[in-house]
Amino acid sequence: MPFTDVTEEQMDAIYNIHYKGVFFLTQKSLPFINDGGGIINISSGLTRITMPGSSVYGSFKTAVESLTRYMAKELGSRKIRVNVIAPGAIETDFGGGRTRDNKEINAHIAGLTALGRVGLPDDIGGVVSFLCTPEAYWINAQRIEVSGGQGI
Repeated sequence: MPFTDVTEEQMDAIYNIHYKGVFFLTQKSLPFINDGGGIINISSGLTRITMPGSSVYGSFKTAVESLTRYMAKELGSRKIRVNVIAPGAIETDFGGGRTRDNKEINAHIAGLTALGRVGLPDDIGGVVSFLCTPEAYWINAQRIEVSGGQGI
């Protein structure tokens, strides 16, 4: 919803899910993460592309990107890598499934994407899988846009 209409309760709910949840889940999980392991946070293309009605969500995802860099630095002594993936529009249930289910929205976003389509869940899963491999060990503290070139 527009910045001017967001209530404190709505902001708190978005904060709890998209920032506070990431922060404390990771903090509480650290005893179970092996030295040399990895953490992958999820951000959004809305940290780079601004869309009216997404100010709170985009701002908290930007905070997750900053947190990712701090975590990478602070957990470096344990050789734990921390990266963040920033998906573009993906055909999922997010936002009530509007990108997946609304043909007009899907076509509009596909037209803004260099590869000519909206993303699929497997487009994100493959990048997450790669970041978990030994070949990705030297990737750390990075924001990785996975959007098919949306909004370039």
